[in-house]
Amino acid sequence: MPAKAEAPAKTEAPAKTPAPAPSPKPTPEAAAPATVDALGGAAAGQGSAPLPPAPVAPPAPQTRASRPRGEEPARPARDTTDGAARGGRPARTGREETADGRRSFLTPERVEEPAEKGWRGFLAKTGMRVPPSAEERSERADMSTVSQHWPGPRTIAIVNGKGGSGKTPTTILTAAVFARYGGAGVLAWDNNQTRGTLGWRTEQGPHDASLHDLLPQTDRLLSAQAQSADLAHYVHHQTRDRYDVLRSRPMLLANEQRIEKEDVDRIHAVAAKYYRLIIMDSGNDESDPMWRRMIDLTDQLVVATTTRAEHAEAGALLLEALAERDERSASLVENSVAVVSQADPHAQPADVRSVVEGYRALSRDVATIPYDPAMAGGLLHFNALRPATRRAWLGAAAAIARGLGPEHA
Repeated sequence: MPAKAEAPAKTEAPAKTPAPAPSPKPTPEAAAPATVDALGGAAAGQGSAPLPPAPVAPPAPQTRASRPRGEEPARPARDTTDGAARGGRPARTGREETADGRRSFLTPERVEEPAEKGWRGFLAKTGMRVPPSAEERSERADMSTVSQHWPGPRTIAIVNGKGGSGKTPTTILTAAVFARYGGAGVLAWDNNQTRGTLGWRTEQGPHDASLHDLLPQTDRLLSAQAQSADLAHYVHHQTRDRYDVLRSRPMLLANEQRIEKEDVDRIHAVAAKYYRLIIMDSGNDESDPMWRRMIDLTDQLVVATTTRAEHAEAGALLLEALAERDERSASLVENSVAVVSQADPHAQPADVRSVVEGYRALSRDVATIPYDPAMAGGLLHFNALRPATRRAWLGAAAAIARGLGPEHA
């Protein structure tokens, strides 16, 4: 059998540089980049150098039409880093944040007013923004405390079983502070059947009416047709300190002007209708039904005393007796404020300190009033006092006001 002729050996053609092919679109199945030989064919593992992976184009942004329904685009995380930590401006404070964390534009930032007193106040008047001193801040805080209004009327009783202990000056100046800083609606009531002197130490209006003239008119004043101006026939307005006074009749004996507890209720109902604060100056007879009913209507008890031992002891004994009277009276004692006035210009600091420390064990707070000749006698009004005395009475009224909140109602 004739042998087959051998095919002529192939002549190797010279290599041609292939045209660059477009990069294949990557697929999820591609686990590794492919290699190509000199002819451009796929020949992984034949010693050819691998090419770098083809660049992947970023995914096209989803439009509203291309985004699946119900799917929201991812939002960048909110940067909560403080501005100072990022090297920028510090974060502003004082604005409340809305539910989604955005700062509200409707909440104003609280800016402290510049100083008004002393050298700080002088610099502030020249245009410099100087903050107030700690003392001025404390005074502003007390002003704010006595300026507030509470829901519903409040009754303050000024008590001490000893005459001359400072009940009437305490009544007058407490009413003056609350009226000056908190506005109208303050009544000082002389709840005294034994020659109360509240009317003698305050301005008299264009009449001489007292609570005995008001008493027969309580039903009319409590009616729907009554107006607040009708009270001008029975109370005496203090033009300088802006509160009203309901007088008693100190020129009459007690048996000629007897007031029973039912009468106290009727007068108090009228006062509570037209006034937000009722400050009652009391007598010295703690067994009097008028005095006892006052305690039942009281929201804040104030013990007035001087630095004299007999006055301080009488006030302390009264507190101890009230603490044993009933549960409500005991609560009044626990929340009471003692106002210690220095009636003697020669009183020693040790005497004042002894009375103050003694009442700290009996009352919630103790306020001290320095000696002031304007408090000694005659008509008494706030601006007649020395600046230090006015500041002390503001602090005393603030201590009283702190016991008038809703939690004590």
